[in-house]
Amino acid sequence: MTDDLPSADSMTDLIELRDLRVVAFCGVLPEERVRRQPFSVDLDLVTDLRAAGRTDQLDDTIDYGAVTDAVVAVVEASRFALLERLAAEIAHVVLGDERVSAVTVSVRKLRPPVAHDLGTSGVRISRSRT
Repeated sequence: MTDDLPSADSMTDLIELRDLRVVAFCGVLPEERVRRQPFSVDLDLVTDLRAAGRTDQLDDTIDYGAVTDAVVAVVEASRFALLERLAAEIAHVVLGDERVSAVTVSVRKLRPPVAHDLGTSGVRISRSRT
């Protein structure tokens, strides 16, 4: 390896997916348990994008359409009390693709049920294979 190229260990390639809108059951209040509400999801997928950068072929990267389909499917099929659990389940789904070495998941409740003028409430978690 030449001195002017970063090592594979120091390289951080990301696929960024922003503001995926989902409607889900998530919350501890009685009304949140019986009525779906809107959420926004951001994902940062850590993966090696060098091959895709060379070949310009979808097979050499992660199809974010497939990722978003999988996330929406698990969110819509499940019920969660806590945003933490919802985010953890999304991370688990994304890490199901062996090319993803780590993922950061942000989930925001777009209409938090509080008595104050709060725009969103949310969590951010990071999970990796190691």
